[in-house]
Amino acid sequence: MDKEQVKGIIAVVLGAASFGILSTFVKKAYAQGFTLGEVTGIQAFFGMLFLWILIGIMFIINKGYFSKYPSTSPKWHIVVSGLSTGAVSILYYKSVQLVPASLAIILLMQYIWIGQLIEFIFFKTKLTRRQSIGIAAILGSTVLATGLVEHDFKSISVVGIGYGLLAATAYAIFIIVSGRVGNDHPPLQKSAYMIIGAFLLVFVLLQPLTLFTSSVFSSLWRYGLLLAIFGTVLPPLLFSYGIPKTGVSLGNILSYIELPVAVCMSYIVLKEHVSLLQFMGVAGILVVVVLLNIQKRRMQH
Repeated sequence: MDKEQVKGIIAVVLGAASFGILSTFVKKAYAQGFTLGEVTGIQAFFGMLFLWILIGIMFIINKGYFSKYPSTSPKWHIVVSGLSTGAVSILYYKSVQLVPASLAIILLMQYIWIGQLIEFIFFKTKLTRRQSIGIAAILGSTVLATGLVEHDFKSISVVGIGYGLLAATAYAIFIIVSGRVGNDHPPLQKSAYMIIGAFLLVFVLLQPLTLFTSSVFSSLWRYGLLLAIFGTVLPPLLFSYGIPKTGVSLGNILSYIELPVAVCMSYIVLKEHVSLLQFMGVAGILVVVVLLNIQKRRMQH
């Protein structure tokens, strides 16, 4: 494994971990009475603002950063691909609003097989027997990690489950396009164009104009900063940098670190009960991910 691949692995893990903390802050924002449109809107607004400010700073202090990349692919392709980022926020946050956070997480984690299905349909990438077994083991461990077997199913919203599965599909598309679209652009610039697409989607669909009123903005901006940094700025930037170095398949596996991060955050910050069964599930996921990576490295050598 070369240094560039190691850098890519670190970037993808950090990006996924950033996604993992979002449900905690979204739950806290909902508890304060804010709406889906306000939460997703301020995240997209601050995220776009931060990224373009970073580009401006980078252009002033290091113009050569942009000249290192050929940048021949159309920018609008990147903007369109950014719609998947906005879709993830809208659909996942809606699911978090309707079902328990642990169930919303497991629904989002279905992106791993949805992503493989998309790869097979559109790119003819077939799963090996070993990968299939690994994915099944991860999904089984995920059920334990989220406490799904301990829930009262009578109280679970079917609509919330639907939103969660749609969020997983959007997440799978986001990961795939991050590795295939706009890689000839600087990662920072690519992320900035993607967030334009996310911003447009959120504001066209949800029209969260109330967040610009003083009464809402004065209380919501704190959550907006956290959600923008960890949900909009860091993940696209880190995935745009890391996934081309790791490859889409390995990137999918590494991004599963989001789940244990989310479980730990719910336990530490939200003070939610996390059972021994859930901790066993988290440990099972990590073990399977490590084994898959070790086996893949052996096959490559």
